[in-house]
Amino acid sequence: MSPPRDYYEVLGVPRNASEQEVKSAYRKLALKHHPDRNPGDRQAEERFKEAAEAYGVLGDPEKRRRYDAYGHAGVSGAAAGFDPTIFADFSDILGDFFGFGDVFGRRRGPRRGSDLRYNLEISFEEAAFGTETQIRIPRAETCTECSGSGAAPGTKPTTCPTCRGAGQVTFQQGFFSVARTCSHCRGSGRIVAEPCKKCDGVGHVAAERTLQIKIPPGVDTGSQLRIMGEGEAGAQGGPPGDLYVVLRVAEHEFFKRDGTNLFCEMPVSVPQAALGATLEVPTLGGGKTRLAVPEGTQSGTVLRVKGQGIPALGGRGRGDLHVLVRVVVPKHLSAEQRKLFEQLAKTLPVPDVKDKDKSLLERMKDLLG
Repeated sequence: MSPPRDYYEVLGVPRNASEQEVKSAYRKLALKHHPDRNPGDRQAEERFKEAAEAYGVLGDPEKRRRYDAYGHAGVSGAAAGFDPTIFADFSDILGDFFGFGDVFGRRRGPRRGSDLRYNLEISFEEAAFGTETQIRIPRAETCTECSGSGAAPGTKPTTCPTCRGAGQVTFQQGFFSVARTCSHCRGSGRIVAEPCKKCDGVGHVAAERTLQIKIPPGVDTGSQLRIMGEGEAGAQGGPPGDLYVVLRVAEHEFFKRDGTNLFCEMPVSVPQAALGATLEVPTLGGGKTRLAVPEGTQSGTVLRVKGQGIPALGGRGRGDLHVLVRVVVPKHLSAEQRKLFEQLAKTLPVPDVKDKDKSLLERMKDLLG
């Protein structure tokens, strides 16, 4: 089996294409290669599926980020092959051409509710060790008065006489049969003669729900929590959508993070750096750990404390704490201190100008790979 083509190449867009450009390119390909337009054309069908798979990744910001970083391997679990459910929310892309809405379940009968997004900021520690919190979500919920039917209690919707419940009317245009949304029932396939007073016949009402959510250890900015069934109510008794909680992690005043590794900076005195010392370094969570500073440690040296980083998402171990040593030279000396330093200076060799060490930036680059 040949390897899959580059998704940007499939859609014919550059890697810096905007979301709208990606969407527009997919729409053109979907209309061009759709099986209804190319009956019996196996190659067109494959092109149609290939374009759908590419859009399934590039049309999703998180999947696109992973694809840009790792290629097909980064989304192998998210878009391996053609997924027919990709068309669940694409009616706005495909429009009413060839009756697509009816083909993909968007024009009649119960419809799934919309997904919701909630942006949540959490602290650095909460991201590292996990937490539970409450959030309040405004959303559309099924009307309890009419159970989502939109009809007043004691009545029922009737089948639309214009489209006979199809939600669309079809007419011939040249060689093609073209379907349009029924204007009488607006695509629902039914007529509500007596609308429910509580929801005005819509079938759902605005509400606000408080949810208790659990955030696992190891999340980071951009992590998403999917809470199934907590999106908006579906139409005509359809299932609700899902809720996606998108996390943003606040900065820490002492630690910096890179994946599961933590970084911090510790000042040491000239005698400690020259003679060696044992320091107590703060750890994330409020504790301390002992760190041995070897004799002759230079400013900019990075020392590692194993297992004191961020827990890996999913419980697969924990990263390390990397401590950047900063040797602090005293700015003001007493007379006695100056005298002692002058005596010490007579016994120490003068550094050679050729004896250069790596800069701090180079050290950090090496550390980060």
